[in-house]
Amino acid sequence: MPKTSFKELLDAGVHFGHLKRKWNPAMSPYIFMEKNGIHIIDLNKTEIKLYEASSAMKQIAKSGRKILFVATKKQAKDIVSEKVKEIGMPYVTERWPGGMLTNFPTIRKAVKKMSAIDKMATDGTFETLSKRERLQIARQRAKLEKNLGSIADLTRLPAAMFIVDVHKEYNAVREANRLNIPVFAMVDTNSDPRNIDFPIPSNDDASKSISLIIDIVTQSIAEGLEERKMEKEKEVSDSKAKSQKAKEDKDEPKLENAEEEAKPVRGEKPRIGKKAERVQVESKVDSKKSKEDQTKVEKPKTEKKVEKAEAKAEEPNDEEATEEKQEDNASE
Repeated sequence: MPKTSFKELLDAGVHFGHLKRKWNPAMSPYIFMEKNGIHIIDLNKTEIKLYEASSAMKQIAKSGRKILFVATKKQAKDIVSEKVKEIGMPYVTERWPGGMLTNFPTIRKAVKKMSAIDKMATDGTFETLSKRERLQIARQRAKLEKNLGSIADLTRLPAAMFIVDVHKEYNAVREANRLNIPVFAMVDTNSDPRNIDFPIPSNDDASKSISLIIDIVTQSIAEGLEERKMEKEKEVSDSKAKSQKAKEDKDEPKLENAEEEAKPVRGEKPRIGKKAERVQVESKVDSKKSKEDQTKVEKPKTEKKVEKAEAKAEEPNDEEATEEKQEDNASE
């Protein structure tokens, strides 16, 4: 979170208060001394209070809620509108519209009316109106834009308010107190800090002082918004990882069940599919046929060998024939 030093506050003139005769006694705890009839603000206390306010506003922004900035005085208008617009927060830099908070539904109707005029300009309804009517509607639109254009995105009451010069913006402070909306404010020596939840004792008239305080506050809000964005991204990534893990855990039991089903029970033949069973039967039949064919082929060969052996056995032996001839000759 951004911090400011004593020297930075001193260089910006944050310590200069109002004339002694204009002071508010409730500001005495934050006044360091009086010099040349002017009260000097204690910058050590300013530094502490600024840090407290910045930390609280950072947490509000981190929670996703809106903080309304109010600065209608001439020195603060441009500074607030420029810096606050960068962080996307609503602001009021023109006249404070009475009932802005206490009569918020009516203000919302005015904002919706502005949106309706914009719609008329886009859908071609303006073309059917007379020149005088178009001019009146255009003026009305410009007036609404000037007073309410910066709060067009404020769909509900803000979570907090930041005010520059509570002495000037007393109506805004009163409405916020009535609705129990926390108020952060730059409080000068002529202001009453008792109605402010987070007072920042500081010079609310010098543009340098206003710019420094607003810059620190808006940086804190920007940090809160960035942290919120990072947390959301982390939540999304964690939820994706969680769902992926749950899906994987869900698929694992299916695989285990399939493996268990595939395993054969003891004393039981392994289960196979019908197609595989048919293939096995066909292969057995084919092997049986091939064996029969082989035996048929081998049978004639063996029969021929037997016949040859028998024929050979029937033929007389040469030695026996010669012996028989010799015996016949001797007898003669």
